[in-house]
Parts: sequence; C-alpha cells; structure tokens
Amino acid sequence: MEIPHCAPPRWPSEISPGRLASLVRTESAEGCRVALLGLADDEGVRLNGGRPGCRDGPRAFRAALSRYGAAHPPSAWVGVFDAGDIVPGDSLEETHARVTEATGALLEAGLMPVGIGGGHDLTFPFVRAACERHGAMVGVYCDAHLDVREEPGSGMPFRALVERCAVRALYAHGIDLHAARADHLQWFQAHGGHLDPFGPGDEWPEGDLFVSLDLDVVDMGFAPGVSAPNPCGWLPRELDAWARAAGRCPSVRAFDLMELNPAHDEGGRTARLAARLFLAFLAGFAERRA
Repeated sequence: MEIPHCAPPRWPSEISPGRLASLVRTESAEGCRVALLGLADDEGVRLNGGRPGCRDGPRAFRAALSRYGAAHPPSAWVGVFDAGDIVPGDSLEETHARVTEATGALLEAGLMPVGIGGGHDLTFPFVRAACERHGAMVGVYCDAHLDVREEPGSGMPFRALVERCAVRALYAHGIDLHAARADHLQWFQAHGGHLDPFGPGDEWPEGDLFVSLDLDVVDMGFAPGVSAPNPCGWLPRELDAWARAAGRCPSVRAFDLMELNPAHDEGGRTARLAARLFLAFLAGFAERRA
C-alpha cells in the first residue's frame, strides 16, 4: 500500500521474531487497524527557536520499538501498518499539505492514524485530515506549552486547528503556566480552552476526538530528548495512563506522539518512552473490541 509523499520506513536491519516490531507490516495494510506515520520534519521547531533534531524522531522511535518483546499471543495483537515517513516539502506549508494528504489516505483505508514526530506544528495538518473526514472535533492534549501561537512554527498547532479547522474545544493537560504568555492563555480560554479539566480515567468529552502527546510534558530527567526540555514535568507513568486511555476511548480518531529529539536523547531514554507509550495506546485500542 503506497501512501502519498512518504518514504519507506527505516527499521533496524535485523529484528528478532520474538520482538513485537517483527509483526509490523510495511507492504500491505491488509488485516491492520492502526497505521504509523512518521512526521519527519523539524522546520517548525527552527522557526520557533527550539532545538532542532526531531526530524529524526521517527527513526529513533522505530529503533526503540524494535527492542520491545511480544509477550501477548498473535490473537491479541492489533495489526499495525507502517506507512513510512513524510518527505518534507520546500516550505512549511507544502510539508503540511503533504501530511494532510497522507493522513487522509490512511483514514480512507479505514485505519487509525498514529503520527510520530517531529515538530508539534505537524499536529495541525495531521488532525486537519481527520477534521475533513469527521467534521468538527475536540482536542485533548498533554504538553508543557499551550501551543497557540499565531505565527507559523511548532507553537502553532492548536490555534490553527481552532481557527482553520473548526475544532470546537481544547482540553490541555500538564501546561507549565510559568512558560505561558498571558495573551496566549487569554486566547486559549476565550476559544473553548480548558486546563486539566479531567483525568485519563474520568469521563471524556463528547464528540469525535483527537489526542496529541508532546513528550516535553514529561520531566527532563526521564525525557531529555525533546525540543524544549521540561525541568519540572510529569512522571512517565502519568503520560502512560493518558496513552492507554486514548487508545481505549472509542471516540478518538487520531493520535500522535510529538517532539522526540534523538539529537539530545542521552541513552535513548526518550525514544524508549515514546515506544512504550505507543504500546500503551495499542493495549487500550485492543480493548475497543469489547
């Protein structure tokens, strides 16, 4: 199955049959319910003044995932298709257009798209495709930053989704208000924004949802490999709970893990966390069968 604007995924050359990644399909999506899409670009991070390097996030994610086992029997496995990595365009706008087209193709094939990034601006075109298919949506995101900047860059996604894609409400969790501008908070609250209104185990908002997890919501002691390290963030298990809940919630139509930056990832800790969060999402998604 070819997805537009995508280069083939780069996995380690040898993956043991005992590893979960050996079950990921790259040629055909037949029998699969979830699709990985590498959002391999960090131009938005550069525009936002962050640390570049997250364009290599999808590669680091796959390398980390290839080291996880597969204890569950194949009957419990949710089939995963890897669509490869978006090839960036000559401008941020062109890259965004490519992300939307590729994500739309995955949705058209009946797959749950999971984006691995990459600058957080790419959540905008990723979710835009879901909005084009499902109509107005509600956003749930975990992030140290509001990401409602008006100017193009990695800090733009949620403002752009509200203003251009009719996203009707935002539920943000883990925001560091010491790192937020007053005018951004004012805009957020004036446009259907809510801060930490519910937990992963509580009742979620009604309507079609997207979920975006920025790895910089986790404390930099556990997740150093991000574009903007967080000196006072969450423990990994907090984000793990959100990932599993997102997979379990039947109204979630798109899910992404963003800002994985291997250029600053000492010991590959953040990549391993990202892979673990994806597995938590899959475990939750498998529960939708019931």
